Amino acid sequence: MQKRKLGSNNLEVSAIGLGCMGMSFSYKPFPEKHEAIALLRGAVERGVTFFDTAEVYGPFNNEELVGDGLAPFRGQVAIATKFGFDINPDGSHGPKGTDSSPARIRQVAEASLKRLRVDTIDLFYQHRVDPKVPIEDVAGAVKELIAEGKVKHFGLSEAGANTIRRAHAVQPVAALQSEYSLWHRTPEEEIIPMLEELGIGFVPFSPLGKGFLTGKIDENATFASTDIRSSIPRFRPEARIANQALVNLLTNVGEAKKATPAQIALAWLLAQKPWIVPIPGTTKLHRLEENIGAAAIELSENDLAQIESVASKIVVEGARYPEHLEAMTGL
Repeated sequence: MQKRKLGSNNLEVSAIGLGCMGMSFSYKPFPEKHEAIALLRGAVERGVTFFDTAEVYGPFNNEELVGDGLAPFRGQVAIATKFGFDINPDGSHGPKGTDSSPARIRQVAEASLKRLRVDTIDLFYQHRVDPKVPIEDVAGAVKELIAEGKVKHFGLSEAGANTIRRAHAVQPVAALQSEYSLWHRTPEEEIIPMLEELGIGFVPFSPLGKGFLTGKIDENATFASTDIRSSIPRFRPEARIANQALVNLLTNVGEAKKATPAQIALAWLLAQKPWIVPIPGTTKLHRLEENIGAAAIELSENDLAQIESVASKIVVEGARYPEHLEAMTGL
């Protein structure tokens, strides 16, 4: 697979990464552990070198899974993980809120190193901005970990432009991870131009709209109460009907390219900037192969203009998160 550099920080990864959250968090039913490990290793065999996890996924067991699955490839792949939530050390409760105090950041780093079975964390994101801790203190704590060789690169997730600038002034930010796709284009307004200015890479999560842009979810789809999409306004039946226009657009473009809607959605992201690396998640090998195939699709200027012409007229219905989660984005 093609490689890309995330900004100007010499962090080179596969053009498409793998989001690992759904292997053990948010999207039940989960695969058996041996199936997930086989998928992780199959991804490496197919050229994926960038994997995304977090301590809060589980909590903890997603990092352990990624650590086990990628143990044979130490030094050949880049693993990103995240800190920033208040979680009991025994995992007995999920996040009670944010906690990016310097002491907590160090505690998370030490624990994540063990779970991931690595000597250095390739990319260490603040998962959500913590209003209680100045971002300069957060950046300073990660800077110390970098100086000690425990972390290679510093990242932020769902942070606003001012927060990114302030953090970057203390410790260069290698990458921002935020939601970005044809059905969530807010980063284009302020974030993407600023990332280009500062030389920061962009890692879109939910690049397929939590599965919606694959074309496999219509108004008749149902979600278990344990599936995060069951609580998201954008996945209410009436919103899915309205938002089908985006899927129709991707389907039409895909037919001409002999590609699936998902592949066109990912190819569109890759065409926006050379330092954008989406991380679609999946638990199925055939979906992994489909996503990887997007890296080989070239969208011409005419293709992109056609997509923009239609997409600009589509108003996406429904909030992307329930209110209590949207309040934690830091934007």
